[in-house]
Amino acid sequence: MRDDSLATAWAPYEPTGSAPWTLARVAHLHRRAGFAAAWHVLQRDLRDGPDAAIARILGGEVIAETTPRDFESLARTIGDAAVGSDNPARLKAWWVYRMLATPDPLGERLTLMWHNHFATSNRKVQNPALMYAQNELFRRRARGSFSDLLLSVVKHPAMLLWLDAESNRKGHPNENLARELMELFTLGVGHYTEDDVKEAARALTGWTVKNREFREAAAYHDDAEKTILGQRGSWRGDDLVAILMDEPATAMRLARRVCELLMGEGLIEDHAIAELADGLRQRKLDVGWAVEKVLRSAAFFADRNIGNRVQAPAEYIVGAVRALEIVEPPPSTMGLAEWMGAMGQDLFEPPNVFGWAGGRSWINSRSLIARGNFAQRLADGSLQSAAGRADWRVLAERRGCGNDAHDFGRFLGQTVWAGQSDEEVTRVKQTVLGEDTTLSPDNARRLVAAMLGSPRAQLG
Repeated sequence: MRDDSLATAWAPYEPTGSAPWTLARVAHLHRRAGFAAAWHVLQRDLRDGPDAAIARILGGEVIAETTPRDFESLARTIGDAAVGSDNPARLKAWWVYRMLATPDPLGERLTLMWHNHFATSNRKVQNPALMYAQNELFRRRARGSFSDLLLSVVKHPAMLLWLDAESNRKGHPNENLARELMELFTLGVGHYTEDDVKEAARALTGWTVKNREFREAAAYHDDAEKTILGQRGSWRGDDLVAILMDEPATAMRLARRVCELLMGEGLIEDHAIAELADGLRQRKLDVGWAVEKVLRSAAFFADRNIGNRVQAPAEYIVGAVRALEIVEPPPSTMGLAEWMGAMGQDLFEPPNVFGWAGGRSWINSRSLIARGNFAQRLADGSLQSAAGRADWRVLAERRGCGNDAHDFGRFLGQTVWAGQSDEEVTRVKQTVLGEDTTLSPDNARRLVAAMLGSPRAQLG
């Protein structure tokens, strides 16, 4: 199948009269491929057009006024200090810092996607250094070959400890890693048998951890012949991964994962996923290619794909801070990580091997209360590292809203709500402030809290 065959489901987006390049589409791009964006970034990308905006995101060059020039050096220093402290809370704060300040928000979104795909929890690993190293592995290989990523992940000590692989020895195979490798990481349910799992576990015997490093102990490996997915041989762990990479079901699962990241729930039909999977197989499962194909597509920018998916806690929280340009004083990254946990997404601690279910499962009575409380706290300024009531009039003045509450509400509608209509903004403003049009400090805080805590703000 030639590349142009993908034009059916994934035809490239071109601005038209019925689908113009608007602020709403710019905001949509940044929300799905990142964590929202500040006003000046949205305006820049609106002015420069979709090709330039998408290229910046793909290239990790979403440089904002708040992006430190030495970001990677600062992030590494913070990460090393977190590992040195052996404090999981500080490790979570480090990752939140990366999400907030990075010029490559797509890279962080992909890292979060892989953290969920290869769900590993520090509650069992009990080693922040290994969790940090695994997270950096996800980031380093986020856009590359899925084959290379998979082989690196399944050999990583964090994963081996998480799935008890160190106890997998000849004569006593442990099936945990083999089962998750087939069910969750590659093929998916229905594409293998229980006998395949048992044989795969034998292929993985001898993989262990020693001194916090991967080791392949020949004495513990079962070198007899095994039959896996109909193929017979004296397979080892690397052979098993190669066999799984050649299966069409692996490409389908990877295509679905990319669509889950970038597309709305229930919008992509099976034939479109199959086309994307075919393209992935042609390119040796190149994740970066699939992400670019979707981001540049008309399907991605279609009206029905905009603002129709519940934001995960990390998306919601980091997006709010970035959109509202909260820099001086900065928010407490440890506090933000705690709020993510309160909403159901505790970084480095997914609930089980299946990861977070996502989608509508993010919304329940407990998480809604947490989201509302977070909106109130962020609006009044108590989440920032320096105590004091927030004065949003500074932001309003910087973005040309002056002292007008409706203008500020319209600005929030275009950033926090990703370009919603003026009528909808008016309804919220009148509910919160009545006919008062003065942007007093109290009115501004109430307006931010109401719009950030509204149902509309939970969608991205």
